[in-house]
Amino acid sequence: MILLKSIPKIDKFINNKAFDGFSKELITKISKKIIENLRKDILENKIDSINEDILVFQVIEDYNNLIEPSLQTLINATGIIVHTNLGRSLINKKSLEKAIQIATSYNNLEYDLIEGKRGERYSHIVKTLQNLTGCEDAIVVNNNASAVFLILNTFAKNKEVLVSRGELVEIGGSFRVPEVMAQSGAILKEIGTTNKTHLADYENAINENTSMLMKVHKSNYSIEGFSSDVDFEDIVKTAQQNSVIDYYDMGSGHMIDLPFNLSQKEPSILEIMKYKPSLLSFSGDKLLGSVQAGIIIGKKELISKIKKNQLLRMLRVDKITLSILEDNLNSYLKNDLDDIPTLKMLFTSLETLENRANSLKEKIDTICTAQVLETQTLIGGGTTPNRKIPSFGVTISYKDFKPNKIEKLFRQNNLICRIENEKVLLDFRTIQENEIEQIANIIAKVFN
Repeated sequence: MILLKSIPKIDKFINNKAFDGFSKELITKISKKIIENLRKDILENKIDSINEDILVFQVIEDYNNLIEPSLQTLINATGIIVHTNLGRSLINKKSLEKAIQIATSYNNLEYDLIEGKRGERYSHIVKTLQNLTGCEDAIVVNNNASAVFLILNTFAKNKEVLVSRGELVEIGGSFRVPEVMAQSGAILKEIGTTNKTHLADYENAINENTSMLMKVHKSNYSIEGFSSDVDFEDIVKTAQQNSVIDYYDMGSGHMIDLPFNLSQKEPSILEIMKYKPSLLSFSGDKLLGSVQAGIIIGKKELISKIKKNQLLRMLRVDKITLSILEDNLNSYLKNDLDDIPTLKMLFTSLETLENRANSLKEKIDTICTAQVLETQTLIGGGTTPNRKIPSFGVTISYKDFKPNKIEKLFRQNNLICRIENEKVLLDFRTIQENEIEQIANIIAKVFN
């Protein structure tokens, strides 16, 4: 009981000079919590003395932990360009600077400067997408999952949607096509088998309650061997002949021919648009190399109906997203592909990667054992499944440190790498040139 009486009074404790310059409200909140825990520890006989200096230190430590930003910049040395866990595509600094101007000023987000009346936020990207893809109209929501849900909810509520069994995919975070369809109100009608689906499967399943023929890109897995699916061109023709909607959930989607023959199994937006489809949707922050967004393009009359869906207001994007996306799309329009970091990394030559790897090796040779070698990596982000691309990396070893220990030490210093063949590897496919010196400093810090 004597120890309980020794507990500092909150009103006096929070006035400690050590807290000068801190938010008094937050200091009070933290102090109350720490002192309450102190009281519990005393009652449970866990402590037999009170050190006020230690309490002050605890409060300051908790305070700093709370105000420290949780989101931090990392160095991606995994080689995976579209790394979902690391924020997917990088944004060009020039695009961000333009977005800052928009965000810190009043703007014409929903104002028609020509007519002098209320405008539409989606108009800022429509003309560019029309010129790039040949679409009649377009709309943008917060990600492609939202795009899928919105399309299904708009056109297929209480109606049947035909989907191949081989395309009932699950992507990261347990996003499953069948469950999304159920939530949207659409009725899933599976056709074909897991490994084979024929055009006749679509034709035979169409009835008076059919609303849509839907194709889903298998963006994170592939079926090998005795397998086949139906080209979207044939799906479009069949849908038009039967007066139903054709819709391609492309997942990622890209605008240009990709290197290393990656375009072979990864659908091109421009190629698919040649078939004049009803609707397409794809992601902004994958192979497009922009900000997180779900982009819907297609027939004007269908886009108009989507705009009338009340869900759109819940899923719409803000001015910053639109600004960055518009600038990104304009880079495609102007063919300034070096302004798109995702593409720049993807197209960087092996010679350049090897030179960068050697540059790092020279800087760290006296600190640890480093070896430059040719390797392979993946694009990531639910694109080009199982398709590896060449790269160069540097393996790191030090004394008797196990790879897991080195990886952890690097990770604790915001350097994210991978372990390959029981060695820590820094893959230069994703390491920026201006990060080489920073990596060398991290390695010196970790091993010295």
